[in-house]
Amino acid sequence: MKAKLVSFVISESTRTKKGRIEAVQAPAVKSAPHYFEKTVPQQFIISQEGITVSGHEGTSMLKTYQPDILLVEATFDVSDIFSDDLITFKEEVMNVCREMLKKKGGKDVEEFSEEYSIYAVSNYDGDPEQFLKYKDRIAGLLKSEKLALDPLEIDYTLSSQLKYAKNDLVVVDWDGAFLFDPDGDFEQTIELFQLANLELLRYRILDKALDDKLRMVAHVIEHAPVQRRFFFTPSEVSQTLRDLIKARATSISEFQALDREIKLIGDWYSARLYDLTAKKFKIEEWRKSVKDKLESIEDVYAIASENFTISWERRGRIIEMVGWYVLLIGWLVLLVLDFYFYKIK
Repeated sequence: MKAKLVSFVISESTRTKKGRIEAVQAPAVKSAPHYFEKTVPQQFIISQEGITVSGHEGTSMLKTYQPDILLVEATFDVSDIFSDDLITFKEEVMNVCREMLKKKGGKDVEEFSEEYSIYAVSNYDGDPEQFLKYKDRIAGLLKSEKLALDPLEIDYTLSSQLKYAKNDLVVVDWDGAFLFDPDGDFEQTIELFQLANLELLRYRILDKALDDKLRMVAHVIEHAPVQRRFFFTPSEVSQTLRDLIKARATSISEFQALDREIKLIGDWYSARLYDLTAKKFKIEEWRKSVKDKLESIEDVYAIASENFTISWERRGRIIEMVGWYVLLIGWLVLLVLDFYFYKIK
């Protein structure tokens, strides 16, 4: 039996990566039809180097989803995948990945990044269920939990699994996944987990951006000079409303792109595994949150436009009404003057 630990951290980048980069080849798939290469974001390799963590030698890769997402992936061979010490080692690897990501230009790595660890087992004979005798350690590793878990929690954790062939198995959780494949065919599955984390990260970033925009609009409108609002839009409110429309258009575009990228992801195996992972990551709940905030922005804009702006058509009507009043007053003045001069004659 062979085993390895693959940990990665993904975040936004403070700068766009330029220069020579290598596209990651689309991984082999388990079944047809194959839409993987045409629909999902393309990974590019920026650099690859050896690293040492706690005396263990491994490799690290810096990847990018252009134009502004960075990913650091670290891989180590593990002698005992079910060791009690593996959680501590995994945390040390994650710390190294985070530091590497910061040095390479990762943005808000502590707050806005996604981390994931994959425990991959290969070169074994028989069914993968033979390893479930270590299910308590498997569940602990997936949850990064050193405490002994309740049997019901262990069974619940291992219930999120997918079996494609007779001798392979994938167990998925929020913080990590266990892969069993005698042939060591892990590349496609690892990239799928990275894509799921990328989608989750994008939704979190978009959700935060919409929150910030809503708070800014509320603040500006609250402090707007009310006495001027019926004829002219205060400059700060006007600019904020323009920014709001631009932000909403951009957010809708990003939101639709996220949906489009996963509609035909992968072959049957990839689609089922991605769906299982997305449910574990609660991506649908993030999607609903973003959608609700986009609708809230539309409502805020409608209310703000009604209360702080006035259309040129309405302005024309007001001017026309004022003109009629002036005209009527003029005619009244002329009538009074005419009556006055008539009297003095």
